[in-house]
Amino acid sequence: QVQQVESGGGLVQAGGSLRLSCAASGRTFSTYTMGWVRQAPGKEREFVAAISRGGGATYYADSVKGRFTISRDNAKNTVYLQMNNLKPDDTAVYYCAAASEPYSSKWPPTFGSWGQGTQVTVSS
Repeated sequence: QVQQVESGGGLVQAGGSLRLSCAASGRTFSTYTMGWVRQAPGKEREFVAAISRGGGATYYADSVKGRFTISRDNAKNTVYLQMNNLKPDDTAVYYCAAASEPYSSKWPPTFGSWGQGTQVTVSS
């Protein structure tokens, strides 16, 4: 099992950028599909992005496609989310998530664990 700690959230103006990081514990990090989900006030948690175990495959929600980029560094047990051209609708708590299932055409994956989250606020 991995445990995740997110960082990098903050307040940014619309059109700006942020880079989230997720440091994961455990020697089996490279065996997990990793991803990001978010939850805005009063809304359900929603999928944002996922990356395969080796980093060769990625998958994005339509709402962030072309603006967000997920990546991972298995040597550092870290996954990143580069967020560009941020919009007020991107305001949410962002959670780093892990899944045991491998890359599939049926993604998004079903995540089994989440970190504590980091707040991202985009002002208009």
